[in-house]
Amino acid sequence: MIPPAAAAAFLTAHGWGGAQILSVAGDASFRRYFRAVEPTRSAILMDAPPPHEDPRPFLDMAEWLTGNGFAAPRIYAADLEQGLVLLEDFGDVRMRETVDADPAREHALYGAAIDILAALHAREAAPVAPYDRAVLHREANLLTEWYCPALGIDADQAAYTAAWDAVFDVALTGRPVTVLRDYHAENLMLIGPDTFGLLDFQDALAGHPSYDLVSLLQDARRDVPAALETDMLARYKAAVPTDAGFDAAYHVLGAQRNAKIVGIFTRLWQRDGKLRYPTLCPRVWRYLNRDLDHPALAPVKAWFDATIPQELRGDPLALSQGRAAC
Repeated sequence: MIPPAAAAAFLTAHGWGGAQILSVAGDASFRRYFRAVEPTRSAILMDAPPPHEDPRPFLDMAEWLTGNGFAAPRIYAADLEQGLVLLEDFGDVRMRETVDADPAREHALYGAAIDILAALHAREAAPVAPYDRAVLHREANLLTEWYCPALGIDADQAAYTAAWDAVFDVALTGRPVTVLRDYHAENLMLIGPDTFGLLDFQDALAGHPSYDLVSLLQDARRDVPAALETDMLARYKAAVPTDAGFDAAYHVLGAQRNAKIVGIFTRLWQRDGKLRYPTLCPRVWRYLNRDLDHPALAPVKAWFDATIPQELRGDPLALSQGRAAC
């Protein structure tokens, strides 16, 4: 990736004029990341170009998280007009690769990630918008907006909306907590033996505590064993009081999140040409199918069973090519 034209002047203005700029990564958004490297220090340069991106929610949440004792990157400098942010470098050691390389650490590292959520949920929610019914519906609709058309599936949108509306109540009860929304193994940076730095929290909302548990334990990017999911939910419940509807809310939000992800990954392929994402959909469908088996999801399961047969629940790119070949 080529750094943005304004990067050199921005770095010079904030004392990093001699830094070498190296490409780090992009993500599923328009944001790009670079590493500014000097002999004795480094920092991450976020390129969040307007009008596609607005770095202010990231800056606000980073300040809130660090102010409440959580390890978000420190902000060294920001230029909102250019969409440039210079922030603390947490390195390259992600939870994902660490666990994959040393499966013996899986239980301990997932436990540490659960403990962060327990601590986060013990505090009052950050001053962010609510994760309300309208947002839940808008996200669930990504499946019917992108996945179904990609496979030529004629989806009854009114029935889909009604099915979700019948199950969302359980996920809209209780005291809202800060929901980071993308809390998973590729966004948790190992900055100590069992200490994580947090990334990708700019879309945080105030909602049900089970959502980020789903994000971590039904990870779209790596297989999480069902036994580990069960153990980690038990660990969370031992630390945080939960009500009788918690398990139902976990599966309702699991199904909602996974339906959303299937839609987003299809969009990333069709609209943005990112061919990695549809290959992740079979894993997401496995989680979704498991969530749909919970009794709380009966209306939604009935819609899926009537609309999307099992053989069309998978990689939308591969399935669409297979249907075209027929």
